Amino acid sequence: MYKSIIRPILFQFDPEKVHYFTFSVIKNISKIPGISALIKGMFQVNDVRLERELFGLKFKNPVGLAAGFDKNAVLYNELADFGFGFIEIGTVTPKGQAGNPKKRLFRLKDDQGIINRMGFNNEGLEAAIENLKKNKGKLIIGGNLGKNTDIPTEQYTQDYCEVFKGLHPYVDYFVLNVSCPNVGSHAKLQDKDYLIELIEAVQDLNNKEAIQKPILLKIAPDLNDRQLDEIVDLVAETKIDGVIASNTSTNREGLKATDEQLDTIGNGGLSGKPIAERSTATIKYLADKSNKAFPIIGVGGIHSATDALDKIKAGADLVQIYTGFIYEGPSLIKKINKAILNS
Repeated sequence: MYKSIIRPILFQFDPEKVHYFTFSVIKNISKIPGISALIKGMFQVNDVRLERELFGLKFKNPVGLAAGFDKNAVLYNELADFGFGFIEIGTVTPKGQAGNPKKRLFRLKDDQGIINRMGFNNEGLEAAIENLKKNKGKLIIGGNLGKNTDIPTEQYTQDYCEVFKGLHPYVDYFVLNVSCPNVGSHAKLQDKDYLIELIEAVQDLNNKEAIQKPILLKIAPDLNDRQLDEIVDLVAETKIDGVIASNTSTNREGLKATDEQLDTIGNGGLSGKPIAERSTATIKYLADKSNKAFPIIGVGGIHSATDALDKIKAGADLVQIYTGFIYEGPSLIKKINKAILNS
């Protein structure tokens, strides 16, 4: 029903407006008595064989929602009913910011992809905290951390640390988002020396807390072998808890979209089916090169149960969906969990 009726209607309208419209619909219908139970019955797969223990956390299943969907932590309680094992909120920055000018979100229908240049638009740390205080404890919540756009380079680490401290009581794990192509000084955020500085600063804060929480690094799918070797070395050196592979891509090779279409769209990060193989190859390289020395969350181009299993076989311990959730609908979560049980 989603792909045959709902999606064709939604895809007639601006993607960003549809995103917020969908949020409003889910939020409101979930308030109707019995709807939450109905959604759970339709989409959840509850089986102890799906449980995963990773970096000290128990996930009820290995299928999560990637950051960028619920930026301000307004819908995670309702989205939990659809069967996710975990949800990552954010990217959260210290202060709220509008992000890049609109239009900044584009569908590539023939490629089953999306290009976005949102630019870390979010309502800021305090708004996220207020929303996270409403957590009903249905599943594990991750916090994706970023920096405000218009700040000097010497303040980058301070921004990440501020969000880390603010969210620490309210999320179960953290992700340092240093690989989004839609923010300024992208190169600095992926420099190995800077990453060591950033990771160690956040780890120092974590060590001062009564309860330490896992910290992960989110990387791009466009890194070459030498850069991936640096990531493996970085994890070994800093002992960061894991890696999320991968973020969106700036690579436009092999797309069905015409050069004219792409020129009209302009810059942005590509997600969805076009980056599936690149993301999986990144996971496999990291797992093989490190001899599976650290946990990996696989994300990028998961539009089917087979796509998810490919990432797990490549070395991912958990998977996340985003663009596939938009193109395939909420039944994708159930299909992946059932396939994992049957694999």
